[in-house]
Amino acid sequence: MGIVPLAKALELAQEYDLDLVEVAANARPPVCKLMDYGKFKYESAMKAREARKNQAHTVIKEMKLRPKIDPHDYDTKKGHVVRFLKQGDKVKITIMFRGREQSRPELGYRLLQRLAEDVQDLGFVESNPKQDGRNMIMVLGPHKKKTEAMAEARQAQEARKAEAKANPGKSQNAADAEAPAEEPAEA
Repeated sequence: MGIVPLAKALELAQEYDLDLVEVAANARPPVCKLMDYGKFKYESAMKAREARKNQAHTVIKEMKLRPKIDPHDYDTKKGHVVRFLKQGDKVKITIMFRGREQSRPELGYRLLQRLAEDVQDLGFVESNPKQDGRNMIMVLGPHKKKTEAMAEARQAQEARKAEAKANPGKSQNAADAEAPAEEPAEA
């Protein structure tokens, strides 16, 4: 409608049974629209909710190790670290020293360096290993942001759903084909 005096704008709003809503207060002159204010509030609340849903919270997961960890246990813990980094979370790795182990901090340092090298394709060393009392701590950060990881997971889930819809009962039919037919028991 262009630039209209306030009185005329209010008159128009009343005529059409709408509200005069100020959209951009900082503009010169201020920008207003004729609309239903309740609907406007609802839509802005929905936009805010959608923005919050897509927002990622920074989470730090922690993994605790010992300097004399068994190779199989190391592989298991490394698998957890890999999973956390793939999900877009930071990982705090703590090496706990007990007794005489405290006199050999280089063992913990080497273990942390080895772990950092093993997962370098998924994450990077955010804070270098440092001794903190009886513990040595290192923080790994993911290369992917949490929002990117969440989006990838959502896409993979939608792809699985689409696959299931395209081939309904595929897994059920395969299970039926493999199971032998049961014979009724005689009474």
